[in-house]
Amino acid sequence: MSRLPILVTGANRGIGQESARQLATSGRRVVLAARRVDEVVAPPGDHVVVPLDVTSAQDRAEVVRVVAGLGGLAGVVHNAGVAMSGFDAEIARRTLDVNFHGVRELHAAVAPHLRPGAAVVMVSSGLGALENLGSAGLILGDPKLDEHRLCAAVDGFVEDVAAGVHRARGWPSSAYAVSKAALNALTRILARRHPALRINAVCPGWVRTRMGGPEASRPVRDGAAGVVWAATLPPDGPTGGFFRDGARIPW
Repeated sequence: MSRLPILVTGANRGIGQESARQLATSGRRVVLAARRVDEVVAPPGDHVVVPLDVTSAQDRAEVVRVVAGLGGLAGVVHNAGVAMSGFDAEIARRTLDVNFHGVRELHAAVAPHLRPGAAVVMVSSGLGALENLGSAGLILGDPKLDEHRLCAAVDGFVEDVAAGVHRARGWPSSAYAVSKAALNALTRILARRHPALRINAVCPGWVRTRMGGPEASRPVRDGAAGVVWAATLPPDGPTGGFFRDGARIPW
């Protein structure tokens, strides 16, 4: 087993905290990154805690400094995200900044420190499935989509919300759904770009976390188990897929 660590973002609670715990319990070395490091519960075994707001260039640079000092990464769990109540242009902007742009920029920063065969997990949601996006799914589901066009589409969604024309343009009134669909599209793009890595999106299901709420159908350990499965895939494991509980689901 590699002694290079696995980076887990949003590790102070919910899926991130439980994924880090399960990884550490299995003997993996983990780097726990969170906006609120005072809320991080230290897992068993070898771990490092680092502050991270994914929208902060300074914080991303500090994460890079830490992982470089540890010799690199065996994997990354891109779990940090927000689900904000209400819907307006500011909520759309903030949601996409954290759930999409922040993840994209953090991944670009740490990618040079991923060993060949490393596993990258984008913690997504079934709400980002293309069937939930209406005609906007034709844009984000385009198999020829590249990162530049993806970013332009995401920014265009925020602009359309601000102008009050997002519904007319085929977008749903859910910034969270758009952010996760964009994250799924990024997963496919990065998997094509980096064939030596295992890059997949994972839907943990509706989980009883602070974000999912007490009425959710699944305990956090079950949702995290699918994330941990993807984070520990062997070098010949699947890449460029969307999974729940280790089984492929439709984009």
